[in-house]
Amino acid sequence: MNNSSGGKKQALIGAAFLMATSAIGPGFLTQTALFTQQLGANFAVVIALSTVLDIAAQLTIWRVIVASGKRAQSVADGVVKGSGSALALVIAAGGFVFNIGNVAGAGLGLTSVTGIAVEWMALLSAILASGLFLLPEAGKAMDRFAQGMGAVMILLMLYVAVIAKPPLAEAALRLIAPEKVDIAATLTLVGGTVGGYITFAGAHRLMDAGIVGVSAVRQVTTSAALGIGVAACMRVLLFMAALGVVSGGGVLEPGNPAASVFTLPLGAMGRSLFGVVMWAAAMTSIVGSAYTSVSFLRSLSVQIERHQKAAVLVFIGFSTVIFMLVGKPVQILVVAGLVNSFVVPFALVLMLIAAYKPAIVGEYKQPLWLTLAGAFVAALLLGMSVYAVLR
Repeated sequence: MNNSSGGKKQALIGAAFLMATSAIGPGFLTQTALFTQQLGANFAVVIALSTVLDIAAQLTIWRVIVASGKRAQSVADGVVKGSGSALALVIAAGGFVFNIGNVAGAGLGLTSVTGIAVEWMALLSAILASGLFLLPEAGKAMDRFAQGMGAVMILLMLYVAVIAKPPLAEAALRLIAPEKVDIAATLTLVGGTVGGYITFAGAHRLMDAGIVGVSAVRQVTTSAALGIGVAACMRVLLFMAALGVVSGGGVLEPGNPAASVFTLPLGAMGRSLFGVVMWAAAMTSIVGSAYTSVSFLRSLSVQIERHQKAAVLVFIGFSTVIFMLVGKPVQILVVAGLVNSFVVPFALVLMLIAAYKPAIVGEYKQPLWLTLAGAFVAALLLGMSVYAVLR
């Protein structure tokens, strides 16, 4: 447990960036570029809507977990016996699917910079990510890594967005008066930003740092808001850059749309910058996915609980092997975002019920507005998920 004020502040910031950078992975880059190509300036309202939904989902889950002092699967079991195991399996399975794409994205990023085969660069990235967990203070190292990579991504993305010269007035207009609102795009963004393991990454990191209890809820709320803000900032900058490219007549490459956002306005230099951003995004997502997925699996097995670092290494290693055997991650990433969106309403309902059980959350008082917002998000996402699958 980290009791020093400096250590506590670092953990709160680290948790925010772990969540944000877990969300900003290869799928995040791919989805944002694809939907900007399809929707143009109308994508602005989709980003705004998905961010509002993110806030309701994240705040509910973070606050309940920290107030209870228990991981999500234990909270779920306190509501419905056996639901914790189901949640753990679903989260870990979704995290694994995402991690295949994360490893692939890391390989693609380094290949864009070095020109060396994707498979070898993916393997190197997996080894580097695994090495982070072998450090003596892996938790602190993970926090600093997430913050450093987050800063790199935002600064480089800001540079590209300025160079691309997006039509800001049109984007502002469509934010207020969109020509259409794409339900599937909104759902996919929410699924890719808070779906699956991502929602729980920061809250579980705070658990491991010893930041728990009702007295910590206010600080945790600030931490969650910071994480959502970082992810939203990156989304907006990438959208601006992509919008500038497509508005100028550029056509994004179907096989790697995010790369086109960099290469069309900047040429060869853009490919290298894309490589750095993609690698940073993928590496932080590998770390976040492996850490959070194992934090769920550890409740299912005494052996995983005893050998958490080994379990993380196996998780990353197996993801790498699957990528090298299967490949073609772009379609997997988009589908994974949609599939993982089903996890959000399931988890949200359990957390909302838990928020009113003193045996789980003690003296914590759930704000009525957050309950109503969380219930609305759960119902909306479930309906949107079914609609997207059946349409």
